[in-house]
Amino acid sequence: MFRSKAEEDINSILVTNDIAYSYEQGKIQYEWLEYKTYIPDFFLLNNGIILEVKGRFQLDDRKKHLFIRKQKPWLDIRFIFTNPRAKLYKGGKLTNGGWCDKHKFKYCSLKEGVPDEWINERKRKNNLHRIFEEIIQ
Repeated sequence: MFRSKAEEDINSILVTNDIAYSYEQGKIQYEWLEYKTYIPDFFLLNNGIILEVKGRFQLDDRKKHLFIRKQKPWLDIRFIFTNPRAKLYKGGKLTNGGWCDKHKFKYCSLKEGVPDEWINERKRKNNLHRIFEEIIQ
C-alpha cells in the first residue's frame, strides 16, 4: 500500500496519534522549468526552416517542441517522419501526423522527401535575422 518503509512508519505515527489524513489523493499541477538546448537536425539557410527528422516521436520530444513553440514562436520547425501514420502509443489513436495537425506543425513523410515548397519558401528578412540569431554556435 505504501511506497516505502518510511511512509509506512509515518502512517503508523498518524494512526497512533489519531490524526486525520489522506494518502496520495489528488494531484497538484506544476511547471518544471529547466534551461535546455535544442540542436536542430537540419537548418535551411535560405529561409530559416528547421527540419526535424523523426523515427519514433517520444513524449519528451513532443513536450520539447511544444515548449520551444510557446517560448520562440518565430521558429519554423517542421517534421519529417519515417512513418507519419505511426501511433504515438501502442493501442492509441493519435499518430505522429495527427499530433502535428493538432498542434499546427507542418510535416511530411521521408518517402516523399523534403517538399519543394519548403525548400523554395521565402521568409521576410527581419524574421530570417531573428531566426539566425537564435542559433547558438
